[in-house]
Amino acid sequence: MNRIINRLYKNNAIVYKVLLFLFTAVAIVYLFPKGGKFKYDVVSGKPWQYDNLIAPFDFAIYKTEAEIQAEKAQLTSEAKKYFVYDQEIPKEILSALKNQVTQWTLSDSLRIRQKVALEKRANAILRLIYQYGFVDNETVENHLQNLNDLIVIRKGNSAEEVLASKLMRSEKILPTIHQKIQDLSLGHQQLLLASLANIARPNVRFDEKFTQKELEATLDEISYTKGRVAKGELIILKGDIVEGRRLSVLESYKQASQSTIWSKSNYNWIVFGYTILVSLALLMLLLFLQRYRLSIYNDNNKVTFIFFNVFVMILVQTMVVKTNSAYLYVVPLSILPIVLKAFFDARLGLFTHVLTVLLLGFIVPNSFEFIYLHIIAGIVTILTVSELYKRANLFISIGQITLIYMVTYFAFSIIKEGNADQINWLYFGLFAANGLLSFLAVFFIYFYEKLFGLVSDVTLLELSNTNSKLLRELNEKAPGTFQHSMQVANLAEAAANEIGANSMLVRTGALYHDIGKMVNPMYFTENQATGVNPHNDLSPKDSARIILDHVIKGIEIAKKNNLPDRIIDFIRTHHGTNVTYYFYKQELENNPNTEVDIKKFQYQGPIPFSKETAILMMCDAAEAASKSLKQPTAQQIDELIDKIVDKQKSDNQFINSDITFREIEKIKKIIKNKLMNIYHLRVEYPD
Repeated sequence: MNRIINRLYKNNAIVYKVLLFLFTAVAIVYLFPKGGKFKYDVVSGKPWQYDNLIAPFDFAIYKTEAEIQAEKAQLTSEAKKYFVYDQEIPKEILSALKNQVTQWTLSDSLRIRQKVALEKRANAILRLIYQYGFVDNETVENHLQNLNDLIVIRKGNSAEEVLASKLMRSEKILPTIHQKIQDLSLGHQQLLLASLANIARPNVRFDEKFTQKELEATLDEISYTKGRVAKGELIILKGDIVEGRRLSVLESYKQASQSTIWSKSNYNWIVFGYTILVSLALLMLLLFLQRYRLSIYNDNNKVTFIFFNVFVMILVQTMVVKTNSAYLYVVPLSILPIVLKAFFDARLGLFTHVLTVLLLGFIVPNSFEFIYLHIIAGIVTILTVSELYKRANLFISIGQITLIYMVTYFAFSIIKEGNADQINWLYFGLFAANGLLSFLAVFFIYFYEKLFGLVSDVTLLELSNTNSKLLRELNEKAPGTFQHSMQVANLAEAAANEIGANSMLVRTGALYHDIGKMVNPMYFTENQATGVNPHNDLSPKDSARIILDHVIKGIEIAKKNNLPDRIIDFIRTHHGTNVTYYFYKQELENNPNTEVDIKKFQYQGPIPFSKETAILMMCDAAEAASKSLKQPTAQQIDELIDKIVDKQKSDNQFINSDITFREIEKIKKIIKNKLMNIYHLRVEYPD
């Protein structure tokens, strides 16, 4: 048991990667849609490229979503409206009329016979007003715009269909009363008008709850199918265009087939298949890191960061698809390559982006179109997004990415539809929203720097400020070293630009590469302003130890000041495994008959493992050596640089740095030109 625990402890990095791999694979498979994968690609407007398709079983032909929505819209517009007839209000009105009649006294010059006649006339008018019901103006405006519609009037337990125009409305009250009292004297007309106007009020209201209930019942009866296909029936011939009824039948067959495949008996097999595919994609990512980005592979924090970003993108895209697939393209997947390029490099960013998009192909509809769009956008992202610390660059790059999305979608649309009339302009708005959301990359970069301890170009810009605390301290304690670092930074930045390396990274690394000299600044030539050399009082071994220790001291100071690991890498590697030959030769001269251990005069390394660290090694050695030339000439500088770089190559200092001979020659040329400019030299041409 102890042996197993010890073995796990020794291989904890590998165990962690295995657990991370398994967790990510399971989480992604869990997000996948609960349905089998259809074995045919159904693309509207394209010829059927497979063999003749015969129905293997009976299935229904489903209506499209657009057809269902159109049918619902029609039923909604044609649905009858229900109104409630309040039978108590007419009774109350008749009772109120009797009270009015009792007030018609002899002072109104009415005889009993006239009073009875007027009361009968008033009752007849009220029965006419409330025959179908009296409705107020608000109800008319909101629910009775078309008076030719048939509506349903509910009276208690009975219901009657009537034309909306038959309802009594406020503007019809006076004309109706006038029509029925034209034969009366003017005094009697005014009496009835005053009495009826005071007591008449609406008694019909719109029954919204019952109307909605009846509408829902009608909508629930909608059939979602429009026919059936029998087993053995021909669905489509090879070469036929996928459109119209053929498209509907194929989509219905796809739906029925997936429902058949995704059964309880097949569930485990399908999940197993998905797990294999997801695992292969994640395994390819790990193998890529192990083969081409070993430093990243060996850092579990960085591997976790990459897997976390892949999972987050898949999670967000899945949530959008499940919520509303119409907003599929609003998810800014270009954030992934932007972030990975900011922290690592373009190749890793593109590789990870492509694998993520391929995995999303299992989740999204129209997977080929989706994959093509996002891979093209990812390539454009990698090619255009650079120097994130320059805000204008990010605006321009995201504008180009958005334009590529729109152009690519436009091309797909005219291929599928055959013309530009059926283009869904909503997608152009989604692509614009996608572009705006892509600016969140800046926020994510800042967030990831704090969460995972990584460094981006924005942070590098802050660190390269010579007014920062650590660089000010270097300038105060070791001014000569500070000036040397500035010169090296300028050389390294120019060289990096020449070969396409990360100029901001190498410049920042160059500024901090010698901060360890702050501990014993006077033991380094550039800081010996008085001309006194303290090494004269030390043995070669002690002098070599002080010189060699500036790397270790620099790493300690960098960690104490929370410098990122990518900057510390420059401190570790800027001398590689070179030897302090001056003191080594002194030791040999002092002890000619004794074997000298060269390792005591050798830097511990490691050797440079990137183009940027290799550039710094060349520029650092070249700038320092050029100071030894008392009266430098162009030829001397040329020979000196060739000698230094060739010695570094022969010592195998660049074998891990992924740099080519051609790039080294370009760097040498830049260093020579820059040093000649510093010393105001000109190349001498023969007569």
